[in-house]
Amino acid sequence: MSRVPGWIGRLGAGLSQMGERMGRDEPDSGPLDDVRASRRSADAEAAAADVAADVDPEQVVPAPPAYAPAVSARPDPVAAVPWGMRVAAEAGWRLLVLAGTLWVLMKVISAVQLVVFAFVAALLITAMLQPTVVRLKRLGLPRGLATVVTAVLGFVIMGLVGWFVVWQVMDNVDTLSSQVQDGIDDLRNWLLTSPFHVTEDQINNIAKSLREAVGANTEELTSAGLEGVTVIVEAMTGILLAMFSTLFLLYDGKRIWQWVLKLVPAPARPGIAGAGPRAWRTLTAYVRGTVIVALIDAIFIGIGIYFLGVPMAVPLAVFIFLFAFIPLVGAVVSGALAVVVGLVTQGVFTGLMTLVVVLAVQQIEGHILQPFILGRAVRVHPLAVVLSVAAGGLVAGIGGAVVAVPLVAVTNTVVGYLRAYSQEAALKQSPQPRGATAVDVAPVDPPAPSPGTGS
Repeated sequence: MSRVPGWIGRLGAGLSQMGERMGRDEPDSGPLDDVRASRRSADAEAAAADVAADVDPEQVVPAPPAYAPAVSARPDPVAAVPWGMRVAAEAGWRLLVLAGTLWVLMKVISAVQLVVFAFVAALLITAMLQPTVVRLKRLGLPRGLATVVTAVLGFVIMGLVGWFVVWQVMDNVDTLSSQVQDGIDDLRNWLLTSPFHVTEDQINNIAKSLREAVGANTEELTSAGLEGVTVIVEAMTGILLAMFSTLFLLYDGKRIWQWVLKLVPAPARPGIAGAGPRAWRTLTAYVRGTVIVALIDAIFIGIGIYFLGVPMAVPLAVFIFLFAFIPLVGAVVSGALAVVVGLVTQGVFTGLMTLVVVLAVQQIEGHILQPFILGRAVRVHPLAVVLSVAAGGLVAGIGGAVVAVPLVAVTNTVVGYLRAYSQEAALKQSPQPRGATAVDVAPVDPPAPSPGTGS
């Protein structure tokens, strides 16, 4: 082992001499190239011989035998994974994080469901009442007085509508029950004489099964009635929260929006500041359009069933107005209710005519009124409407079904604006070469007024 530094030194000296000789040679020396090349190879062989003489034979690693299999170097694990699988893995863990975030968010919302629904209802009511505040301010009323007058009138009108419905139902319940009984008897006689060959024993068995089902579930019905007290208390609490939230949103919406913007990170604040007012305009247009369409449905269907002699035409029209806020599903349920009442009280012909009136008005509303009144700002594909209403109903019942479509419309507006804003920002940051044509990007309007500003 002590001889190793010696041969390393001689090898280095030999290589240095070879480098000096090569540096002194001229590149275009002609016939001397072969001589110098042979001299360099001889020097290299001599240096290798010196190294071989100095190395201990016991320390030399023998070459592998000829029959040994060749072992190739293992590739980098990242390079061994296909590109598509790497992309799927990158997208997969991000989707898992997003799904976990949504799951936690849904758990939090379900824990404070009453507060969330009250605030969402306040947003919808504010979007409906804000134009009145704007008009009163233009007439010279102070902002506080205009807000109080609008809120009081709005809640009084909604309370009167609810009271009228309850009063009509309670006032006509006895007459309606007798008409329903007569209608059931007429329906029974019609089934006996119909070509469906329904016998009286089959009808009696069906009635007996219904009575047994009601008797077997008496305890469940009683417990549901007791739980109804809790539901009423929660409903009153939600109504009070919605009223207070509406009052403050109408009066101080601008400051509330500015405070929300402070919670957003600074790099994303300009985009959110522009997307928020546009989302508010979309929500306002949706609420106004839905109110107008629901009012037209209620008026024309109510007039039709009134002339057909269907009892409680006015309460049924109010139900049609309220159910119109649930897209697609609400129209089907309210129309079916009117048809059933007409069928069991006035007979098969009146029921069929009620169905014709309901279908005619809803077809006109769906194909003419909604595209004209709502416009392109809140246009959502019918498939998105059906899926959002179904998902909202499964997650949060009737309230979720009501909120689902405006939420989808607002999300569509926000995503579209942020996409255009990011493209315009990227174009502004990237330098354009001379003579290059600019990429067509939808222009981003200046920020619109915040909710509650009234301008």
